[in-house]
Amino acid sequence: MIRHLVHLRFKDDVSDEEKATLYRDLAGLSGHIEGILDFQSRSNVSVETDLVRGFNDMFWFDFRDESVRDVYLVDPAHQKVGGRIVAKTVNGPDGVFVCDIEV
Repeated sequence: MIRHLVHLRFKDDVSDEEKATLYRDLAGLSGHIEGILDFQSRSNVSVETDLVRGFNDMFWFDFRDESVRDVYLVDPAHQKVGGRIVAKTVNGPDGVFVCDIEV
């Protein structure tokens, strides 16, 4: 299984409602792409604020395997919501950190 972790540094003016909408749209990919096992989103509650560097939000997908992750990466629906997310982060792509791990 591949866990696709995405940490986000949203702009200050992005509301909790906007974040919830983005996460809802991401969660909808589970019914769109076969092999997505789970989707979760959370807020970072670390007290190590200097190390967090503003990455206060995150989400992850659990994919059955690398092939499902690869389908997700090029999927047009993912690309669309991903573009909306990047537009809401500090300095665009600099406000996104991605890490894939085997679980």
